[in-house]
Amino acid sequence: MHGFRDYLLSTGAIAATMLVCGVTAVRADDDDHRHSHDGHGYKHVLLVSVDGMHSIDLTRWIQSHPGGNFAKLADNGVVYPNAFTTAPSDSYPGMLAQVTGATPKGGGLFYDDSYDRTEYPSKAFYTSQNLPDPGCTGNAGTEVTNFEALDKTYNFSTALVADFTGGGTVGQVYTQLDPDHMQRKLVNGQCVPVFPHEYVRTNTIFEVIKAAGKHTVWSDKHPAYEDLAGPSGTGLDELYAPEINSQDTLDAGAQNGDDYTTSFTGVRTYDAMKVQAVLNWIDGFNGARTQKQTVPAIFGMNFQAVSVGQKLAKAGNADADKTLIGGYADAQATPGNALTLQFQFVDDALGKFINELKKQNIYDETLIIVSAKHGQSPINVRDRVAISDALYSGAPGFGANGFEICDDTAYVWLSPELQQATNPATGHPYYADAKAYIEAHAADLHITKLIDRDELTRLYEDPFHNSRVPDFVALTDHGVICTGGSKLAEHGGWSNDDRNVALVMSSPRIKHARIVEDLTFTTQIAPTILDALDLDPRSLQAVREEGTQSLMRD
Repeated sequence: MHGFRDYLLSTGAIAATMLVCGVTAVRADDDDHRHSHDGHGYKHVLLVSVDGMHSIDLTRWIQSHPGGNFAKLADNGVVYPNAFTTAPSDSYPGMLAQVTGATPKGGGLFYDDSYDRTEYPSKAFYTSQNLPDPGCTGNAGTEVTNFEALDKTYNFSTALVADFTGGGTVGQVYTQLDPDHMQRKLVNGQCVPVFPHEYVRTNTIFEVIKAAGKHTVWSDKHPAYEDLAGPSGTGLDELYAPEINSQDTLDAGAQNGDDYTTSFTGVRTYDAMKVQAVLNWIDGFNGARTQKQTVPAIFGMNFQAVSVGQKLAKAGNADADKTLIGGYADAQATPGNALTLQFQFVDDALGKFINELKKQNIYDETLIIVSAKHGQSPINVRDRVAISDALYSGAPGFGANGFEICDDTAYVWLSPELQQATNPATGHPYYADAKAYIEAHAADLHITKLIDRDELTRLYEDPFHNSRVPDFVALTDHGVICTGGSKLAEHGGWSNDDRNVALVMSSPRIKHARIVEDLTFTTQIAPTILDALDLDPRSLQAVREEGTQSLMRD
């Protein structure tokens, strides 16, 4: 390596490159999008995130299925093969990027399972262990659980939710979320729960679009995606969020303890609920089809079928076909038999969306954008190396209040009270001792690069002054995943397999289908959506502060 810029480029850490080095954003040709001289004229945007879908997956699927719906979108669209999601490539910052235009630097969220140095554990954390609740006292700093743990019926012993409703009514997110399960902070001397949207540090397209008097909806895998409503908490008219990490109650063969990610069938059953919600929105109903409403200006969903197809090693209890094997067949990203089924399911769903838009006579006025929150690593299962990340908790300064998360890259937070303190055993700062400890175990942990405070400050903000930024990020060898189980791949890291994702923008108005090879970022989706709806992209803080540009011309 010849310096930090080379390191960023060689690891595929493109969002970091954008922050440190700057890039020129790519834009689609003007003529295909203009409805008039005054604007683009789209009335609706359908945004779809196919979690796990790499750019190469899109290319291969279109080549092998030229009559499919991904191909139809590309035939009336622009494909961006060099599109990259955020670093970290976790679902939470990856989705937030698409609706804010912000990297974790501006958005403030690094992972769904993360950490905040200024907050305190939830009430339920203590009651689940039969411990007295101390409230917001003692040393601050706690794990932030923006996933199924916030649902009303989350079981802290089994880490499973009773059923997909989360204990409430799907489509009414505040009936699903339990404030007692949320981490807490001191506000004017009161110990209060922190809702997911309160973690977001920059506004979202949903807030901007709703402020313009338009209807805003979204469907995702946890009620915790309430964060997409933005810092105001008011950006979404509806979040239709059946819980994916809940007991599979809908598939024959599912056993007690099986959630929808434990079988290829189960996750398709799960995604089908969200597909139906999108169809209901297109038809002018709410997600549950119980109330008439206007067709939303912005709507869409995430798919989990492909991600599970990439990660799950073999058929689960709910799969009738026990010969199904997950992942890819080779290094060229040829999908195996199970993953092929998952891609076909998504392709079919896209066809349903297109047909319903046509049926309602709004296809011509709808821009469709398909991308992914993250990819998955490794593509080649032969590169897979499973390791334990337990060594990180032995780092000096980790203490009783530290936190670490590793899927395929490790993010480490030291105990806040020790982070800047001196280690009496050595006379050195705990931080320096922790760095030396991790580097000493680099071979065991397969670390290729340890990103420390100096570099993190350049990429995001100083972890000594920002309550969310990790103290260390440990990049690992390609193919490493932190697991004691059988899963084939993971995400969260900075590699190309994690970050080079599918991106296609499609509309019957786009008369000249093309491939744009320029470097592109999923953060650019957010200002593009506002551009399409003839709203000002500069209404987004990230556009002003991080320079995120639309894929359309001004």
